[in-house]
Amino acid sequence: MKPILDLVTKLGPARIAAMAAVTLTLVGFFAFVILRVSRPDMGVLFSDLSMQDSSAVIRELDARGITYETKGEMGQTVLAPRGDLAKLRMDFAGKGLPSQGGIGYEIFDKGDAFSSTSFVQNVNHLRAMEGELARSIRAIGRVQAARVHLVIPERRLFERDREAPSAAIVVKLMGDLDSSQVRAIRHLAASAVEGLKPERVSIVDERGRLLADGARGAESDGAGALEERQAGIERRMRSQIEEIVAGIVGQGRARVQVTAELDLNRVESRSESFDPESRVVRSTQTRSENSLTGGAEGQVSVGNELPGASQTQAQPQQKDSSQKNEETTNYEISRVTKVETLEGGRLKRLSVAVLVDGVYAPGADGKPAYQPRSDAEIARITALVRTAVGYDKVRGDQVEVVNLRFAETPNAPEFSEPGLIQSFLSPTKEEVMRLVELTVLSLLTLVVLMAVVRPLLRRVLESDAPVALAGPAGALALAGAAGGEGTVEIAVRENTTNRFLESAKINGQIQAETVERVVDMVRASPTETVEVLRNWIHDS
Repeated sequence: MKPILDLVTKLGPARIAAMAAVTLTLVGFFAFVILRVSRPDMGVLFSDLSMQDSSAVIRELDARGITYETKGEMGQTVLAPRGDLAKLRMDFAGKGLPSQGGIGYEIFDKGDAFSSTSFVQNVNHLRAMEGELARSIRAIGRVQAARVHLVIPERRLFERDREAPSAAIVVKLMGDLDSSQVRAIRHLAASAVEGLKPERVSIVDERGRLLADGARGAESDGAGALEERQAGIERRMRSQIEEIVAGIVGQGRARVQVTAELDLNRVESRSESFDPESRVVRSTQTRSENSLTGGAEGQVSVGNELPGASQTQAQPQQKDSSQKNEETTNYEISRVTKVETLEGGRLKRLSVAVLVDGVYAPGADGKPAYQPRSDAEIARITALVRTAVGYDKVRGDQVEVVNLRFAETPNAPEFSEPGLIQSFLSPTKEEVMRLVELTVLSLLTLVVLMAVVRPLLRRVLESDAPVALAGPAGALALAGAAGGEGTVEIAVRENTTNRFLESAKINGQIQAETVERVVDMVRASPTETVEVLRNWIHDS
């Protein structure tokens, strides 16, 4: 213990207190760094939760003892360890969490059916239908949340005319829905509710835009379908033209506009034609007659019956016979009846405008210089566009391809390495935040080591100021103070000797070596030593 006590005495209370303060600071700092780095990486478990769902999820996480974080003013977003996200979501799904504020058919699992009235049962059934429809609509990709309101008139006895059901749907979108998705939502709701027609369903988004009008009914369905068909034709042709032109001039270096004019008239035509050369036997009728005519023999008359009439023998007369055959054939003339109906929405006329940029080549100053495309290249692009859209000159189609310089110059192509390098070049938001956090902690650690630990260690290791020694060492010090360049060397050696002497208190061997070095110094400089001793004797 004596060396330890000597070291403590040598350091002093000020240095010990400073070392203790530095030690506690470093322990706290590195403990914070270790806890911060070893903290599990948090990921989003659920987002955009209602107050009820958020409280239910937090209660479940507290019961399981899982670390979590909440974000948002109302705690709409709940974060959990990233490695447990999949398991937690499956477990919560099995328990019906989150319910998104909607109640489905599980409402009938709660309560007593015998004690509830028919009115309560009808209300619960309506709520269950609305909740199930909302869940089904939320399954669509761009729909973030949905609420459904159903209006189903009550059935009454002896009621002949019954009002049709209607529905109103409010959706919260991540982007925009196209017309086909809106129509799909309307048909989904109409197919799930008895007696509900798609034209009786109204859809509104979170910004108050009317996506589907259920008040006008089927009046606007025809016009809406034709507008949708026209937009679909224009969109399809535009994508085809952009794809084929971009392969020639480059991606983003062409602008395409397509206008399709549709014939909205519904035409019904009937035609009937006869073929005189084609005959078909419809019916055949055959009639035959045979007749035989004879004399007056054996004829009964009034004269023969009178009394006294003479009975004379009549002479036989010749008999006449005749035969008649008649045949009638009826023919049917071939006839063709044709009925043709042309529905509205036929393509009547097509107009295509294509704007292509020129060619950019490095100029004399190294910057890209614009060069227009040749007429032959424009003609080939025009021919390709006409073939792609099905150009018909008789129909009056127009295709125009123009080469003009764009306002913005093309950006230099960016090349990215696939695989690991590409992942480093395009990190995710979580990876960037994690990297920034580790960088800040590393810089703080380096600052603490360089600005606090290093100066304190240097101060602790440094010895006290050199103290003047008596005896030959003091004489040498006085001699060093009176000399020139040699005095500087002697002072340096004396300082080294002083360090060895302090260490010699612990090790006697070091002390002996120090004495030998002093003797060597005296032998090396006898003149300076004599002068120092002479001055010392004279002073004493």
